[in-house]
Amino acid sequence: MTQIFTAPTHIDPYIRIAKLADVQAAGSLLVKSEKHAIALFYSDNKVYAIDNRCPHMGFPLHGSTCKDGIVTCPWHYARFDLASGGTFDSWADDVPSFPVEIRDGDVWVNLSPPADAHTHHHQRLEDGLEQGISLVIAKSAIALLDMGADPGEPFQLGLEFGTRYNKAGWSTGLTIHTCMINLLPYLDAEDKPRALFQGLSAVANDSAGAPPHFVVHPLPNSTADLHTLKGWFCQFIEVRDSEAAERCLVSAIRAGANSEQIADILFTAATDHRYLDIGHTLDFINKALEALDAVDWQGAESVLASLVAGLASASRMEESNSWRYPVNLVAILESAFEQLPIALATRRSQQATWSGRDELVPILLGEDPQAIANSLLTALQAGCTEEKLASVVTYTAALRVARFHTNNDFGDWNSAHHPFTFANAVHQGLRRVPSLELLRGVFDAAMSVYLNRFLNVPPARLPELKDSAQNPEELLKQLPDLLDRQQQVNETGKLVGHYLYSGGSAKRLMAMLGKLMLRENRDFHVIQEIEAAFRQYSLLGQTAAGVHVLVAAARYLAAHAPTMRSQGQTYQIAYRLHKGDRLFEES
Repeated sequence: MTQIFTAPTHIDPYIRIAKLADVQAAGSLLVKSEKHAIALFYSDNKVYAIDNRCPHMGFPLHGSTCKDGIVTCPWHYARFDLASGGTFDSWADDVPSFPVEIRDGDVWVNLSPPADAHTHHHQRLEDGLEQGISLVIAKSAIALLDMGADPGEPFQLGLEFGTRYNKAGWSTGLTIHTCMINLLPYLDAEDKPRALFQGLSAVANDSAGAPPHFVVHPLPNSTADLHTLKGWFCQFIEVRDSEAAERCLVSAIRAGANSEQIADILFTAATDHRYLDIGHTLDFINKALEALDAVDWQGAESVLASLVAGLASASRMEESNSWRYPVNLVAILESAFEQLPIALATRRSQQATWSGRDELVPILLGEDPQAIANSLLTALQAGCTEEKLASVVTYTAALRVARFHTNNDFGDWNSAHHPFTFANAVHQGLRRVPSLELLRGVFDAAMSVYLNRFLNVPPARLPELKDSAQNPEELLKQLPDLLDRQQQVNETGKLVGHYLYSGGSAKRLMAMLGKLMLRENRDFHVIQEIEAAFRQYSLLGQTAAGVHVLVAAARYLAAHAPTMRSQGQTYQIAYRLHKGDRLFEES
């Protein structure tokens, strides 16, 4: 039986919704208004009122089994305390309950929203992270943003959780989490909570079952200066002693080292060896620093300490055959590094303005590693800044992806991808702290681009300025359908290039690419690729290089779409529950 009740007055928060006798006779009664569907239960001579939707996935609770003051949803058997709405199964969430009064044989209910909704959703987000419950994470992220919370709040919660409960240290989950906070300015408003959800659920996935990491204490009463601590840190990383290195880093933080000095210590250790863990190590460092920027460097000690284990254990490319044979790239790089101080001194004395980008790119894409190293040194001597040099190398790495031929093995997409995200990390790092040590990373990136030259044989065709359309927005509308089909790589790259060359809005394109990325199941490398491309485009603008970077990102996304999209289904359920949709109720 369904009864209709009227809205409350502004004076009395209670409204009359049913006759007590009807509830007693039925045992369970459903009442509705425009905004509420309330399940009434009569148990132990009392009337209880709860929201009719099971908070887990929205199944109606009216008619559910009620015993000993506990109501059980018949779908997934979530159990709830009738009096408080509290669940005994954390994956289900608490069901909203409403105060009840009996007045002259009628049931009156107070439907006023709880005053502490923000606290509730904050706590539920913590619960979702701790227990790895994606649906709870999604509901909490949606609710917090909808009530006006700063996105930095759930981001910081995930950052603190991920750095504490992951003994292996900073890894893919926290990197995805940081990529998502970086991507928020590029996304449509409706996609921002979805991005936070994917980042937070990535952190929870990485931390599942992991023991906590306890940060070591700083050196007691140490008088060591920052230069000494930096030297010790690099020495301990050299011999893979992560505990000793972490103590040096924490001591530097406690001694008052600023963000640039801390970044210099980490980047120096990361570039003492070649292309650590195919670029991931330095990218993780850069992302940790960007994460701290997003939260005003709160919790810096635990965040930075989470990087040390990975830095100490990383594979070093000078130990790999590909960097030694048939050409000894390591020897070429070491010789170049010896010349770096002279090159930088020459540049400072000349104070020249460098304009050799167009001449440098084909050399970097060529087949002579010695010429590549020489050209980088020459550019520095001619006045090129560290940041500009990193920008050019990052662009050439993006070209490897933009010109990746689909006849290559599918796994080779990642071979093209890693130099780009590594080069982007070096570039972003040099914008933060333009040190001689980090400059070595530019040379490493250039050699990783050289090693992938065969992935562009033959090169995929790049869109050209002449390839334009009269109505670019019609092109953009075709992109979702195109990425609903597998391996539409060349078609996607062509569409993106044509759209931009036709005067299409890069802002709308990036929002669309972000939307299409988020509808797929979470993929670490795809998220890295998109985030790095957007950051590079924000610096390059509507230039040919900027177009090529977005073409590269779109092609990489197309190569990895479509997926099963189960994460999207979880998010959609959470979103519809938040809106109040009656997912499983008859209208």
